[in-house]
Amino acid sequence: MALLDILYRDDHLVAINKPDALLVHRTRIAGDTLAALQILRDQINRSVYPVHRLDRATSGVLLFALRSEVASRLCRAFEERTIHKRYRAVVRGFPAPEGIIDHPVVDAETGIARPSRTRFRRLETLRLDAVVEGRAAQYSLLEIEPETGRRHQIRRHLKHLGHPIIGDTTYGRGEHNRFFRQQFGVHRLLLHARSVELTHPVTDAPLRIEVDETEERSWRLFREQTQDVWVSE
Repeated sequence: MALLDILYRDDHLVAINKPDALLVHRTRIAGDTLAALQILRDQINRSVYPVHRLDRATSGVLLFALRSEVASRLCRAFEERTIHKRYRAVVRGFPAPEGIIDHPVVDAETGIARPSRTRFRRLETLRLDAVVEGRAAQYSLLEIEPETGRRHQIRRHLKHLGHPIIGDTTYGRGEHNRFFRQQFGVHRLLLHARSVELTHPVTDAPLRIEVDETEERSWRLFREQTQDVWVSE
């Protein structure tokens, strides 16, 4: 079993760089599958408490508390939106330079549409000498900040915007996903939790935990293959 990459640790918190395809914790559907919580618990030999979640297919900063009372404070801070998460994603096409997606997300369990907001900013654009779906192959690197925390919110919002994330087999476009697999060897969702900013729940000190998306192999290989054709905004 491979060790997890620990980005930050003190007496109260621990943050890892979650690989893609790894669950945060076991579920009824995948009860026998290894998950980040169990691996980290065994790695540091103490109990850990998840305070937020990442989709299985999403990589990046994942935060745990080391005591239940600290977990409660962090969960409350997430609910009060005083913890800020930023993501990076590669999407189809060229969305607006920046914007807010304000669109309800339906809860899969209750069927209730809940208010949801996501901010985005376009960082770079990419034009490739290829045609996909009958159009020129054009893509963008976005920085994304969800203001709410609905399940699959970022993925669903970008689909609603008409610029789905590359590698998204649920909300994306199969032609573009296949193009990235064949052209660049990308077999994953290009969505990465880049940073978490918070006030430390015990010391009250400002804390920023960050990991570059190119720490992940698929991102790094893709960027290396296209490094000369990206255009910064």
